[in-house]
Amino acid sequence: MCRDASQSGLEDERVIIFTDLDGTLLDYYTYSCEVAMPLVTRLKRAGIEIVLCSSKTRAEIEMYRKRLGLNTPFIVENGGAIFIDRDYFTFPYEYQRAIGNYRVIELGIAYGEVRRLLEGVRLENNLSFRGFGDMDDVKVAALTSLDMASAGRARRREYGETLDLGGSERDIKHILDRIKDAGLNWSRGSRLYSVGGGSDKGIAVRVVASLYNKKLGKIKTIGIGDSPNDEPMLAEVDFPVLVQKPGGCWENMEIPNLYKVDGIGPEGWVEAIKNLTGIC
Repeated sequence: MCRDASQSGLEDERVIIFTDLDGTLLDYYTYSCEVAMPLVTRLKRAGIEIVLCSSKTRAEIEMYRKRLGLNTPFIVENGGAIFIDRDYFTFPYEYQRAIGNYRVIELGIAYGEVRRLLEGVRLENNLSFRGFGDMDDVKVAALTSLDMASAGRARRREYGETLDLGGSERDIKHILDRIKDAGLNWSRGSRLYSVGGGSDKGIAVRVVASLYNKKLGKIKTIGIGDSPNDEPMLAEVDFPVLVQKPGGCWENMEIPNLYKVDGIGPEGWVEAIKNLTGIC
């Protein structure tokens, strides 16, 4: 059921939605965005911008961006970089690279450097863990339940590594502590651990929101996620939303005014966005 957007204070406001993908806009098991697509279409017609903000790679997000019919900026690999269509913002802004039709704001360190530092952690501490760079498409597909083409896109990393950490909680903590000692950051997603350096989703959201402020004037931001790696993003927005995980629980987060919506994954996404925007 939709409520009047005036209850959230979003009436007559320019709204930007920052959204996670896995387990949020996408189904946790099937990676499908079908549940949310009709509402996404209505949001676009209403002039509400949707910015994808995920641990996924550029290649992965490009596929969903095309499927959803989006032309908005998108944030890859937990804030490693922001990709913006060349003509999307008409005013000048700082960016580090031009790739095809994109202007790229790079915030994280390069994938090769992340891999080099992780290899040092492995050797110096006699640890055993593996990242996507240590696997082929078949192994990534088996680990993630992705199809082979999607597994290949998931391995095309540019700013951070995805790790599969086994063992006890104590073993995992030891590995993560050593990764931190090496100057890298880590976060836990729906399934796996992401490692990078120099940025997170919150930093990237702040940059994109500032560009929208310049483009549109006063804006209101909604952020919606499901996992610990979404916490920096949710801490930056005006309306933070947490959808339920499979089983009906929410991730434990301490964020002011956090809206814990009843609904798992994309069902929760749809319910929350309808309630906040009044668009049904």
